[in-house]
Amino acid sequence: MFTIDSIANKFRISYFLFALLLCTTFVSIFMYAEMRIEQDLVKGRLLQQLQLSQEKEGERAIYTANPGIKIYRYDSAPENLKAIVNETVQEIPVTVNNQAGKTKANLHFFAHQQNAQQYILTYLEDTKMVMANYPVLTIFENLEDIFADALKIAVILSLLIAALFSHLSSKQIIKPLLDLKQAVETDHQNLTELTHLPSEVGVLARAIDEKNHKLEQYLKREQLFTGDVSHELRTPLTIIMGASEVLASQLEDNSHLREFANRISTTAKETSEIISALLLLSRAPEQLDTPQTSINDIALNEVSRLQYLLRHKPVSCKVVAEQDYVAYVRPELLKMALGNLIKNAFQYTDDGEVIVTIDSEKITVSDTGLGIPEIMMPLLYERFERLNDMKTGDQVEGTGLGLSIVQRIMTHMDWKLTHQAHATGGSTFSIYYKK
Repeated sequence: MFTIDSIANKFRISYFLFALLLCTTFVSIFMYAEMRIEQDLVKGRLLQQLQLSQEKEGERAIYTANPGIKIYRYDSAPENLKAIVNETVQEIPVTVNNQAGKTKANLHFFAHQQNAQQYILTYLEDTKMVMANYPVLTIFENLEDIFADALKIAVILSLLIAALFSHLSSKQIIKPLLDLKQAVETDHQNLTELTHLPSEVGVLARAIDEKNHKLEQYLKREQLFTGDVSHELRTPLTIIMGASEVLASQLEDNSHLREFANRISTTAKETSEIISALLLLSRAPEQLDTPQTSINDIALNEVSRLQYLLRHKPVSCKVVAEQDYVAYVRPELLKMALGNLIKNAFQYTDDGEVIVTIDSEKITVSDTGLGIPEIMMPLLYERFERLNDMKTGDQVEGTGLGLSIVQRIMTHMDWKLTHQAHATGGSTFSIYYKK
């Protein structure tokens, strides 16, 4: 498929246009030279005829020299010639009446000053007339036809050669770029080989290699940071979970403090799971094992875990699924993604219902909450972007990271996240998963 955005096609078009411009220049030069030579031949022939006519007939108002030559003294010339004549030989098409009827011919004419007298010299050019009476012009007309035919052939051949040469040379020019593309897509060994080239491709390869090295260092630092943070946090979280469990075991079953102890333990466990999910996100997707995971169980657990957000709201929630659906995914990542969507729905819905629907293609979380204004749609998955309450105009509570994290998880798992706004308010987020 031909596309103008291709570098190779741009080069081919440029080369072809250059060849076309060059041919046009040569054709213009040829036509100009042909016109000047013809003017000089006609002018020389008419000036010679003026001298012969003056020697033979003396001073007259009009000289006629058949075939086709007529010389006027300026005051006796036709008015239409007087209006356009100058010292340059000009040519206009005319219609001539002869024995064969009306035929088309070319009238050459120019003005000539001799002593104090000005003349208009004219020459009616006809092919038969030229061949019979003016051998020099006959030779020129023949040469003109030969050169015109040769020039046409040369132009056609030049354009064909230009098209062929541009096609072949563009392949040679693009080949190093294709090699660079392949090297970038495969491994660094091939790219290192190109960095030693002295050409522009070598410069580009060195720049890409340097940028890759910086990105590798950045990713390595990020992975090390994530690993170090998770390692350092796991120890205090383990201590918190152990201490809260010991504390809960020493409290009476009906003690109101037991609920807080259990809450501390649950939060510590959730934080540990979040750390595990973040560690998984720092690893390449192909390095993760994806066990068969029950979507229904995770959805029910997340709804139950986050139910406290609806404690003082007239909001109902239900999970709808015709059967138990599974997906091959790390449960920590699915839990974090689905948990963020359910948490947003609970947090931003003050009245109505939240429905989590599971089928063979997708997981949807639909709510009747605040909804997302149209102006926020381009920034929906941007980090730290927070929703404004359309009633009060104030920013709602939150960090602005939830949807950004969900989108990052979707990209990591090669799943798809979509959003649909409701006309009556609220939103529906859909996770399209691969079974």
